[in-house]
Amino acid sequence: MGIMRNALAAVLLLMVGLLGGAAAALAVTPTAVVVEDRAGVLDQNTLLPAVRSTEFYQPTKVAIYTYNGTAADNLNEEVLRFARAEHPEWISPDGQKWADGLFIFALDPVGRHVGTYMGEDRKVSPEQREDIQNASKELFRDAQWTDGTIAGVRRGAELINQPWYRSTAFVASAWLTVTAAVCGAAAWLIVRWRTRVSCRKELARGDASYANVSMDLQVTELNASTIPESSRYGSTVLEKHRTFMNRYNMATELSNQVHALSRRDLSRRPNLKLIRNYADAAAELDVLDDVIADTNALLNRGASWPAAWDHQLAPFRSDLNGLEEMLSQRRAEGSSATAAALRSFRDESRSDLERWSSELADGSITPETALDRLRDARTRLSELLKQHADTVIGAYARNEKEAGLMRKDMESAQAGTKARYGRSYEPSILGTVYPSYYFFSVPSFNSGFSTGVSSVSTARGGGATTGYGSSGGSFSGSGSSSGF
Repeated sequence: MGIMRNALAAVLLLMVGLLGGAAAALAVTPTAVVVEDRAGVLDQNTLLPAVRSTEFYQPTKVAIYTYNGTAADNLNEEVLRFARAEHPEWISPDGQKWADGLFIFALDPVGRHVGTYMGEDRKVSPEQREDIQNASKELFRDAQWTDGTIAGVRRGAELINQPWYRSTAFVASAWLTVTAAVCGAAAWLIVRWRTRVSCRKELARGDASYANVSMDLQVTELNASTIPESSRYGSTVLEKHRTFMNRYNMATELSNQVHALSRRDLSRRPNLKLIRNYADAAAELDVLDDVIADTNALLNRGASWPAAWDHQLAPFRSDLNGLEEMLSQRRAEGSSATAAALRSFRDESRSDLERWSSELADGSITPETALDRLRDARTRLSELLKQHADTVIGAYARNEKEAGLMRKDMESAQAGTKARYGRSYEPSILGTVYPSYYFFSVPSFNSGFSTGVSSVSTARGGGATTGYGSSGGSFSGSGSSSGF
């Protein structure tokens, strides 16, 4: 630490020397903050105080706009369309630029685009626009829409009208004159801080799941003891249960290890992996004990069997309810034959679910038969979604190479690999009996298509979008958008 202090002291002396003649930068909060949350994803009680207290170098009006688009949309074109229709004051008097003193931050949470736009007296370089957008993307990928927006606005405030001595060029030249130890120290501090934040988040996730499992431990054992082994579904769930106590003991051991870590230990990368293993183990057990309870109630037709049956239907119902929104999006080929097949299947399946529930209630069918029918229906939906994936890929891709990129992303979304999407567990009997990739869901389809479009866009050389589309006309305001 002594070396770090000396190195940092050297940097301070250097900066004092370089900044001796520099004038102090202004620090002013926004002249106005306008929020148009058409997507309905922002917590304005959190957003407004944070943005209103953000300090810019020059008096700046901040406008925030969100809407639900698609992966194929041009966010720049949409922001300009909205400004012309709803906020003409955002546009310069000649109609060709954004108004002076304005900073617009735009978000499309469905199409997964973020955009930044500025008046001519507030514009930054293309690289700085990308920097502002990148500041929000990690949070946006985690669906933290409000925090991501705040991060983007704050990064914009740091870069818009930035004084020369705070510019990237100046900082870069200054860093070239300091020792390598200072660079290492800064990186070290950043990594430790981010690791500590991640550790605390994972620890809280693990503790919540572990507490649920521990509280229900005796009930879980009792439920498992009465699950009929003669049932195909029951026997598979029991196979999972046979290792339950061993896995619980392992989770307990992991819990003891992670709670023995000091605050300093939480800043070390190897310990993040340990804590994440604990959180994953506890989360998997938390899902499994619920499935054991539902299996016992449903197969034995216990008092809570209707609720257990509803839990089994929930993932399928969610898919059916999400079909229309999926098919109504731009480039979703909603008028195609495969889309018609999906809609027909949805209507038929809704009737089937009511009939199966009624037959299960009056004893016309067994719980196992009901689960078989549900499995077959979800399998059929998976097949129809794959057929529709071929339709949308065929319509969007220009060649076989692009089609291959989209198919790969679709397949990855269905597989739900841990490395890319993180661990997830479906709290149902079918989700426990069959592997995660067995069923193709509507959210997986949406994710795969969105990622596929982004992959193709990148391959076409369209990473960042700067134009305003065919409806933009001669408009040439400073701004761009990109995907996340």
